[in-house]
Amino acid sequence: MIKELQIRVLPEQAADEQSIREYLSKEYAVSPESLTAVRVLKRSVDARQRTIYVNLKVRMYVNEQPQDDEYQHTDYPNVAGRPQAIVVGAGPGGLFAALRLIELGIRPVVVERGKNVHDRRKDIAQISRSHQVDPESNYSFGEGGAGAFSDGKLYTRSKKRGNVEKILNVFCQHGASTNILSDAHPHLGTDKLPGIIEAMRNTILRQGGEVYFQTKMRRLIIADGKVEGINCGDKEFYGPVILATGHSSRDVYRYLHAEGIEIEAKDLAVGVRLEHPSHKIDQIQYHRGEGRGKYLPAAEYNFVTQVEGRGVYSFCMCPGGTVVPAASGPRQVVVNGMSNSQRNSPWSNSGMVVELHVADLDDPSLKGLPPVPEIEAKGGPLAMLEFQERLEYTAWLQGGMRQTAPAQRMAHFVNGKGSYDLPSTSYTPGLVSTPIHFWMPQFIASRLQQGFKHFGKMSHGFLTNDAVLIGVETRTSAPVRILRHRETLQHIRIQGLFPCGEGAGYAGGIVSAAIDGERCAEMLAEYLKQS
Repeated sequence: MIKELQIRVLPEQAADEQSIREYLSKEYAVSPESLTAVRVLKRSVDARQRTIYVNLKVRMYVNEQPQDDEYQHTDYPNVAGRPQAIVVGAGPGGLFAALRLIELGIRPVVVERGKNVHDRRKDIAQISRSHQVDPESNYSFGEGGAGAFSDGKLYTRSKKRGNVEKILNVFCQHGASTNILSDAHPHLGTDKLPGIIEAMRNTILRQGGEVYFQTKMRRLIIADGKVEGINCGDKEFYGPVILATGHSSRDVYRYLHAEGIEIEAKDLAVGVRLEHPSHKIDQIQYHRGEGRGKYLPAAEYNFVTQVEGRGVYSFCMCPGGTVVPAASGPRQVVVNGMSNSQRNSPWSNSGMVVELHVADLDDPSLKGLPPVPEIEAKGGPLAMLEFQERLEYTAWLQGGMRQTAPAQRMAHFVNGKGSYDLPSTSYTPGLVSTPIHFWMPQFIASRLQQGFKHFGKMSHGFLTNDAVLIGVETRTSAPVRILRHRETLQHIRIQGLFPCGEGAGYAGGIVSAAIDGERCAEMLAEYLKQS
């Protein structure tokens, strides 16, 4: 007999398979000898009451053995000698596009401007040591894209766009823990992602595809309104193109605009990264002085409110994580968050951001930021991108013109006071105390202040000077959308060009970018059939 059940157990029971077996045996009158296997299908923590429970959906095997693997395998045929397509960018969108092309019998050629995921680590580590950012190898550029050195969150609301379960199973096939198939908010962890990404690359190569690193697309090869390939300086590659360059490829956006390829400015959310001691968040979210204890995961939170007609919300929450320097070029300070798989850092952080519409850029406080030297403002489709640049440049100035980040204690920020000292932090380049409430555009700062007051009322202890604001968080999504047809996913004017993923403005995270990559691969396959 095979039976699926919903059970509710204590955290210490959920943490141990033998305890789950004992619970099932007792509750459902099944002898331990006949209970041959148990699989956890879904897992979530319920901390709404004083007693914390873990909700489990389990599959119980009685006098039977599981006949299938814990995840579904995808078959990848050899595509050597098959029709060719170009994938620009080896982030989640590009990698999943390439794998889906192989499934469909098309040979992918993946071109990545940055280094492979292991060599990338050295350049990222160097940011904290020397305060120098390699513009081609950083937290945004390189194999795995911006997702490679992040928390590796796999939670998405994009179920209508594609098969989330397929994406999770492909990750498992390439080395991810099968826990991602059962956890309510699955994550891979920064320590696990590089090996998974490398395994995906090896699948592409083993099945006849090609992968090129440190190979930057200079221009599209276009003839008669049709993309025929890409030029990378000393190399050219031919075939229809999936453009999956990520949300920080500002040179690509500028190139497209200069070439008359339609793009548009896109709404964005900007703000700061907020860091608390992780034990403090555990105490607040689990409603107990001991915090998470031995059997619970680092606590998460999710806040959202409306302030003066704009959303203020937490973004990319990293429990037990670290704040990292995410600039992709000189004269920028940008921060992001990441976590290892164990989420065992002494700190927890989250982006705290304000919704910003393109029309809001006319607000006087948003116009008052200093211009970035040597960058001519064009406005129009690049207006939100240019605002991003000005805010990141301002943070660089406030941080001492290094990768040290401007920071302020949370309650001081809300009350408009300077912070004469700062708490310890996970941000390894270091912090500089500055009055963020003063130099941050008031359109953003005042809404954050009101939002923090509201969140403090919702969760007692959240608004505290033990927490620190670290600026600035600007890379929440792409500042530009590359226009494409809703049905074919091709660019609205140029055949054979498939703008893809987060960089094109059609995704917001690892899973949604992966889904969009698969969809673009499917549309490219249809395009080849009709060509």
